[in-house]
Amino acid sequence: MAGRRVKRWLLWMGAPLLAVALLVAFWSWDWFIPLVEARARAAVGRPVHIEHLHVKLGRVSTVTAEGLRVGNPSGFPDDPPFAEAHRATAQVDVGAFLRSREIVLPSVELDRPVVNVIGRDDGSRNYEFDFAAPSGEGAEASKAPGPRIGALRINDGKARVAIAWLRSDFEVDVKTQDREGQEPALVAEARGTYAGQSIEAQMTGGAILNLRDDRESWPVDLHLRNGDTTFDLKGTLREPLKLRGADLRVEFAGKDMADLTPLIGVPFPKTPPFRLEGKADYVEGRVRLFDAEGKIGRSDIGGSLTVSTAGSRPDVTADLRSRSVDLADLGGLIGTQPGRANTPGQTPQQRAAQARAEANPKLLPTTPVNMPRLTAANVHLRYRAERIQGQGMPFDSLSAETDIVDGVVSLHPVSFGIGQGRLTATGTLTPQEGGGLRAKIEVELRRADLSRLLGATGTGGAGTLGGVARLEGSGRSLSEILGRGNGEATVVTVGGNISSLLVDLSGLQFGNALLSALGIPARESIECLIGDFALHRGTLRHRTLLLDTDAHVVTGAGALDLGREQLDLRLRTDPKQPTVASLPTPIRVGGTLKNPAIQPELGEAAARAGAAVGLGLLFPPLALLPTIQLGVGENSQCERLQAVGERRRQPPQAPEGARQR
Repeated sequence: MAGRRVKRWLLWMGAPLLAVALLVAFWSWDWFIPLVEARARAAVGRPVHIEHLHVKLGRVSTVTAEGLRVGNPSGFPDDPPFAEAHRATAQVDVGAFLRSREIVLPSVELDRPVVNVIGRDDGSRNYEFDFAAPSGEGAEASKAPGPRIGALRINDGKARVAIAWLRSDFEVDVKTQDREGQEPALVAEARGTYAGQSIEAQMTGGAILNLRDDRESWPVDLHLRNGDTTFDLKGTLREPLKLRGADLRVEFAGKDMADLTPLIGVPFPKTPPFRLEGKADYVEGRVRLFDAEGKIGRSDIGGSLTVSTAGSRPDVTADLRSRSVDLADLGGLIGTQPGRANTPGQTPQQRAAQARAEANPKLLPTTPVNMPRLTAANVHLRYRAERIQGQGMPFDSLSAETDIVDGVVSLHPVSFGIGQGRLTATGTLTPQEGGGLRAKIEVELRRADLSRLLGATGTGGAGTLGGVARLEGSGRSLSEILGRGNGEATVVTVGGNISSLLVDLSGLQFGNALLSALGIPARESIECLIGDFALHRGTLRHRTLLLDTDAHVVTGAGALDLGREQLDLRLRTDPKQPTVASLPTPIRVGGTLKNPAIQPELGEAAARAGAAVGLGLLFPPLALLPTIQLGVGENSQCERLQAVGERRRQPPQAPEGARQR
């Protein structure tokens, strides 16, 4: 009996021990893979696959997943997957979980992780996730804190990024770098193409997990080159994921500021080579660049730029200033090739574009308005330039306040200083269906100093210049708007020097040739200049053109076709003290705006031209000369000429007695 009991006891004890031994001998953590995959799939909404699972138990247990793959959403191929890793290892503090139910991971290590980011032309993308709470868990569970991770290490990581609408296809090498006494720092290096141009970038940051820690500043040191544009960013962020507490220094440099548009999402016009540096931060949903200083071509630039991306399109507020500006550097704003042939640092392509612009027979800009760029952002610009460069430049300073909202450009105003006077332009340019802009512009010239204009020629002079103009027109470029426009323009000058004025306004060679053809001595004093023109369907026609000097009267007639830029103007000079030898011959100013030409009118053509231009002196319009409103002073010679013209226009009155009969 005793033997049987011993055998039964050994059987009862041995069977469980054998089962345990067999379990230990054949145990595999891979048995839990389906459960883990199901939980992960429910969390990320993607297929998740694990080849092998290993667990090393202890107070701090080690869990290792090999062959980890996270799949693409539906509509994307299975290979390559969204993410994969040769091995992912996590240490789990079991004691912390038993004590407080808190998940603590002292370290996480990823070996050879690869992420494939894809964005297609149709807008679909594989990097959007719908993170949902696991089935059966309520709102309280969703609010539970995430795991607390001590250190994250990445070994030989890669990211492949291909986003069609950004014209990007580049790779990023990612790893962490151990630092003595600190958590591993993030290091990344990128190469490939972005915005259709080559891109290279190197970045060193802080510990990845410190991105969520607002108690410690997160350092960043980024160097990026995209085509000819470089971007450097260095400093710290107090709350990196929220971009708060920034203490950053940025520097942009490149051949054309238009190349910045795909990098920062803000539209810029074409410019010459540039360099700009300043401080940057993020405040209440707005990225700010402030205390900025730099150069664009030959012009200095400084101020601040604020960008908000909260709305349907970026909202940009710029407050900029220049101590000295070359207007050629701003040519991209109106569709001309910016800069000059001798602007330093230009690319061969920019120099070739300058050569083509010089060879172009057109003077007015013909570049079509880039409507997508115009409507890409709402822009509020304030700009001040203290001095305008150029020996022959008649303008002293520039100020502009401009808004672009939903593609509508509002000028209020753009103003140039000329001595004590100003030339101001106000109006709007409104996008039209089918492309192009509808322009409504008003221009006013008040009390412009001729001494400032004439000083550019080194000849001196005195007097004032005033005028008004109005333009309404539609087109895809400035040339088309003027070539199809309607409006009018009036200009009045009192005082000054005829030789200096013509030389300054038309250039030395043409001005001297015109004076010679008119038969006017050099440096003859101006008593009055009247120009009154009507613009109809792109053709600017004279209503009155009169120049009165101390010894001569010059009258004119003709037209300027702004669409073709063709001149057809006839001028005639009459001495105030006729002599037997004074036989005035009209001259014709033809050619183009860029290359005008002078020739005499002979025979029958001269007779017709002389009669036509003579009418301008005899019958000036009654409402032509609002000289006080134009700021050229009272009781001027122009007002005397107007009074003479009005008397000549009035019919002779019958004697008093005759009227009574």
